[in-house]
Amino acid sequence: MSRQNDGFEFKFLLLQKVLSAFFRVVNVFVRWDRLWYLIGAVNIATLRDRLRRDNLHHAGYGVQAATPWMPGNERWRSADGSYNSLDHPRMGMACSRFGRNVPLTEAIPDSGEALLDPNPRVISCELLARKTFQPAIRLNLLAAAWIQFETHDWFSHGQPIKDDPDPFKIPLRQGDDWPDRKPDGCMHIRRTCPDPTPRETWLGGTPTFLNRNSHWWDAAQLYGSERKLQERIRSGSDGMIKLGADGLLPDDDIHPGVDFTGFNDNWWIGLSLLHNLFAREHNAICAALKREYPTWNDEELFQHARLINAALIAKIHTVEWTPGILGHPALRFGMHANWYGLPAEASGVPLRPIRAALGSESEVAHGIPGSRTEQHSAPYAITEEFAAVYRLHPLLPEDVLVRSLTGSEETTYPFLDIQGEFSRPLMKKHGFADLLYSFGTQHPGALTIGNYPNFLRQFQKFNEPLMDMAAIDIMRDRERGVPRYNRFRELVGKKRVKTFEEITSKPEVAAKLRKIYKDDVDRVDLLVGTLSEDLPDGFGFSDTIFRVFILMASRRLKSDRFFTDDFRPEIYTELGMDWIDNNSMKSVLQRHVPELAMPLEGVNNAFAPWNKI
Repeated sequence: MSRQNDGFEFKFLLLQKVLSAFFRVVNVFVRWDRLWYLIGAVNIATLRDRLRRDNLHHAGYGVQAATPWMPGNERWRSADGSYNSLDHPRMGMACSRFGRNVPLTEAIPDSGEALLDPNPRVISCELLARKTFQPAIRLNLLAAAWIQFETHDWFSHGQPIKDDPDPFKIPLRQGDDWPDRKPDGCMHIRRTCPDPTPRETWLGGTPTFLNRNSHWWDAAQLYGSERKLQERIRSGSDGMIKLGADGLLPDDDIHPGVDFTGFNDNWWIGLSLLHNLFAREHNAICAALKREYPTWNDEELFQHARLINAALIAKIHTVEWTPGILGHPALRFGMHANWYGLPAEASGVPLRPIRAALGSESEVAHGIPGSRTEQHSAPYAITEEFAAVYRLHPLLPEDVLVRSLTGSEETTYPFLDIQGEFSRPLMKKHGFADLLYSFGTQHPGALTIGNYPNFLRQFQKFNEPLMDMAAIDIMRDRERGVPRYNRFRELVGKKRVKTFEEITSKPEVAAKLRKIYKDDVDRVDLLVGTLSEDLPDGFGFSDTIFRVFILMASRRLKSDRFFTDDFRPEIYTELGMDWIDNNSMKSVLQRHVPELAMPLEGVNNAFAPWNKI
């Protein structure tokens, strides 16, 4: 590196430190979301830099070696995520460990009776249970399906221990109507599948768990995280994904009624819509590549189409879904800058000189895609805290209303009748277009306390025991050593709260929290605290969750060479770069379902409510 570049980097780091110190003082008096949006965006950027320094912690890889090298690993994504980093091929691969966003010494679970205090079933019944459906009026139901579609790409702890000999035993109060009361009078919650890999002594008491998926943003929910599965979803011709004569993904022969795709756990019709949509998008990309590069074989077409499709999905999430659920001007500006860099001007303020001053390699000036790959303070991994803050079950409604594009017919289905084995028959009955239209014109639930779907609080999957998912969500954070709400706030740079009234402005919620947590604000669980918080203007989830979000949303791009050093035509092709740049969720929907032109007319964000016709 030249002395000139060295000098610039020193000045830039010095500016970062000055801004960080400045905003630490400012935020004591004024929260970032109450500043003018351009100043708020700078505040967010400095906070992200601090989080990158302080809130990335390695827990070891777990896996001892990467899978054997295959030709093409340097040019396109491996099935299991290995060799994304050519220097550290195990990093981010499937079945490697989750990392942490808190120091390892802070990620130690309670033990004994403290682990069950307060009772997770009581929290489920008294605090989380939905009494009245509270809608998120700025979003449509496709936004709820989308985030589950994405989390299925990012992480999975796998199935809990089958026939667990030592489950968590949750005492049930007298009068509790839980139907699966065990002989000991308790609800049993199975433990997370343990990490079988050798444990390093430096981990201390921090538990470790394996991510069954690739950690990378590689559309593994469509393509799978292992080569054998990836080969099964392919048609074997022209790089295409296998679709049936009806244009839909094939039926899963193990779980009838569920589509066969890269990851189909917790299946419902919302996931089916998105998997089918982006399987069609993959095939459209293959067809375009075939026309442009007629000599390419099946493997070259498939792998390039996967790269392009995965990047398009990441772009949609960054510049459409995120500003949809976090509708604050500073956030809209920031997420656009995350992908595209700074605009020439904003609100009459010229930003071109700032872009020039920051230089051609600056991610702030020009966006993360195409910038230099960086791991910051730890090897890349999805973290336990990231999985914890994406417990967004309140987005799901109790019922789904299916509307017709061409008539007045309407049918309401309880959510349990549109999931699992009922998904595929529903798709065949109503069709792709009507179901997408129905999702575009219905609201999801708001991410707030007292809005957790009741059907998930007494839910049974195929060959699984009855589950109270709200109680399980509480136990998973405790079991995995995710700090409780107040300490978590402190660890991500927020002030501790001293009273329940500082968490929420709703007196009735504060009173319930005080009663259940026995007047000890430090015992409030992370999920409960974040659902109880007053939200920044336009936000669909809490500012505390947002801290992990702004760190990890950028990290998923910045750590991945296919979004940074290798985000270039030589890897993606010119056609691929143009495809990513010129498409959006709206264009994908209209390409594959042209009947949606009228519902989407004038709609700027496909995750906002559509027109009813």
